[in-house]
Amino acid sequence: QVQLVESGGGLVQAGGSLRLSCLASGRTFSEYAMGWFRQAPGKERDFLAAINGSGSRRNYADSVKGRFTISRDNAKNTVYLQMNSLRPEDTAVYSCAAVRLRLYGTTRFRDYDYWGQGTQVTVSS
Repeated sequence: QVQLVESGGGLVQAGGSLRLSCLASGRTFSEYAMGWFRQAPGKERDFLAAINGSGSRRNYADSVKGRFTISRDNAKNTVYLQMNSLRPEDTAVYSCAAVRLRLYGTTRFRDYDYWGQGTQVTVSS
């Protein structure tokens, strides 16, 4: 079992930045690739970014490429999502998720084994 807890969400003006954190506990953190997703009201859950177990590989959705950066610190059992140049359409609940290493990079939320509870990000215009 892996428990995930996100933090760092909040209200920010358009053009601003936020850094989300996701603290993992339970099994060995580096044994899992990690991903970030978001879901706005009435919309599907969208893939944003993924990182492999060592942090050496990353991939991003086109909608956030160049604005968001995923990273991880295995010594702290934490994965981060740095979000810059935020837009009102980035408003959503953001969740981190863990998946087995061999599935690193998958964009399908059903592939992920463990999820955090989510943190709200609201971007005002």
